[in-house]
Amino acid sequence: MTAPPNFYQRNLHLDFHTGPDIPDVGKNFDPDIFAKTFVDANVDSVCVFAKCHHGHLYYNTDSSARHPGLAKGFDLLGEQIEALHKHGILAPVYLSVQCDEYAANSHPDWIAVDQDGKFVRPNLQAGWQILDMSSPYQDYLAEQLDEVLRRFAPVDGIFFDMCWDQPSTSKYAIDGMRKRGYNPHDDGDRKKYAREVAYGYMERYRKMIDAAHNGHNQAWIWFNSRPKVNLHIEKKYVNHVLVECLPTGGWGYAYFPYVIRYIRPQGLPIISHTGRFHKSWADFGGLKPESAMKYECCQMLSQGAAVGIGDQMHPRGTLDKPAYDRIGRIFGYVKECEQWVAGGKLLSEMAVLIDPALGDRPGNVGLGCTRALQELKFQFDFLPPSADLNGYPLVVVPEMVKIDEILKSTLKKYLEKGGALIVSGSAALDDDGNPAMDELGVKVHGESPYSVTYLRADKTIADGLPEMDHVMYERGFRMTAVSGAKSLCRVVEPYFERTYEHFCSHGHTPPDKLSRYSAIIQNGRVITFSVPIFTAYGAHASEAYRHVLGNCVKRLLPEPIVQSNGPVSMETSVVLKKGRTIVHLISFCPVRKAASLDIVEDPFPLVDVSVSVKLAQKPKRVLLAPSVREIPFEYRNGRAHVKVTCLDGHVMLVFE
Repeated sequence: MTAPPNFYQRNLHLDFHTGPDIPDVGKNFDPDIFAKTFVDANVDSVCVFAKCHHGHLYYNTDSSARHPGLAKGFDLLGEQIEALHKHGILAPVYLSVQCDEYAANSHPDWIAVDQDGKFVRPNLQAGWQILDMSSPYQDYLAEQLDEVLRRFAPVDGIFFDMCWDQPSTSKYAIDGMRKRGYNPHDDGDRKKYAREVAYGYMERYRKMIDAAHNGHNQAWIWFNSRPKVNLHIEKKYVNHVLVECLPTGGWGYAYFPYVIRYIRPQGLPIISHTGRFHKSWADFGGLKPESAMKYECCQMLSQGAAVGIGDQMHPRGTLDKPAYDRIGRIFGYVKECEQWVAGGKLLSEMAVLIDPALGDRPGNVGLGCTRALQELKFQFDFLPPSADLNGYPLVVVPEMVKIDEILKSTLKKYLEKGGALIVSGSAALDDDGNPAMDELGVKVHGESPYSVTYLRADKTIADGLPEMDHVMYERGFRMTAVSGAKSLCRVVEPYFERTYEHFCSHGHTPPDKLSRYSAIIQNGRVITFSVPIFTAYGAHASEAYRHVLGNCVKRLLPEPIVQSNGPVSMETSVVLKKGRTIVHLISFCPVRKAASLDIVEDPFPLVDVSVSVKLAQKPKRVLLAPSVREIPFEYRNGRAHVKVTCLDGHVMLVFE
């Protein structure tokens, strides 16, 4: 699907959640200064507010929900849109959905009710009450959307926020569930009904926007706060994807690399945004280090997403100039880079299957997949088990996925066409604890009785490993190889399982002797791990697991797209555009400087780092971008070899 015609590259999401006790809303707003701030900051789109979480409206309306601190006759939203459009800056419009304090206080029966019959809201604390979309509130919001469209259409976009599935036992929800034959006492039925309600209003509001624009999809449409891993179903309601990710605001630096690799293959244009804040939204006076902003925006750029930064305007309508000076430098750099990669195609050599039911947060297994493969410089996508696997030389099935009959058939056909497969941990077992596929080439002998075992790698996968037995902190199952299959790593079992009755030393029991069981078996183009290697890496980050995994991948994928001796923190991605191959190198290191906060203050310099890229033919030249500086290279055995020095955290290698 192509992007809406007004799709942009450098977005500013301008929060404006302003409580009713603020008396002087927009008092110091100057439309010319407002717009010029964004022009100077290289911004080409600003998301502005029609309605905030407090439920107040910021345009001229007869509705009593209009913010009481907004001067009579002052159309803040209208003036923002007009000022931005004068400078060619887009102005998509924001509407809060399930957070609306004004509606909740005016109509308490519209508030969602939990399974214990209590309103879904904070208990005598500052915070948001949550509305029930099966109540008349859905019509109330539809009326607000209709007014916005009548007053401002054609709009550049509508951003709906706070749109998760909200189970409820309100009278409206119970009536709705009973009409559909659901049991309000059943947690599964409540969740199912909540999702159906969400799909209902998403379809309704999407049709309203399309109708206001004569069905031409001129406006970009997004429903925020929904699980991105459900996009293979929900993309019919939107025309682009927005990835909200403030790493210091609760998302962490693991979220974006995980979720973006699932979104990319869905075929929708993508925007992402971080925040200018030191912490999270509405961190007034908080300002993120410039290196952190650059790192986060370069990550977005390298993964094919339009970039964005979030801010919150002061209630009086003013912006912090130092913040926009900083944003302007970052967006200026992004603007220089766009010509090389915007609209290009991201290359991947590996499909990693994930379970969409587990949601957006990676957990240990998703974190292990993302971190290990990223650090090993492989190019990979995350896909649902139902996806088409054609075109991927290697498929990985981590332990979060169950190989059912449908997936088994898909994988068999994939292998018959010459594909390669890695299966990890419980994914290798069916519901009865037997091998999920004959192609695995393994015999299973039950779950390991030991919570901790040791890995003794065969020399063929021991590259980078110290010559010793390496502890495996996660329990696996016992397996041996069938005839014709090869053990790549054996299991050394401990003397005994550690209990209060018998234990040894401070931690786990030491290794005893080599068992007959294997931790890793290769059968042709299939490699099976009896241990949950991805969960183990996500939970414990042992470099031994990364080395073993990488060496196994290279047995099936001996010529990966990118090879490098760069630091494990160096991130890579590969883009094809207009006959060029562009390789992003990103080098920053988040540091845990507070109890729950990772900070990036400086880039991690790359000095004479070797990079080798698989290319079908010898390039005419190799450039560093965006500086457009030619560098020497060698081409041999189907690969271009260069050495790179980059001191400021990001560079693009352009092979022409």
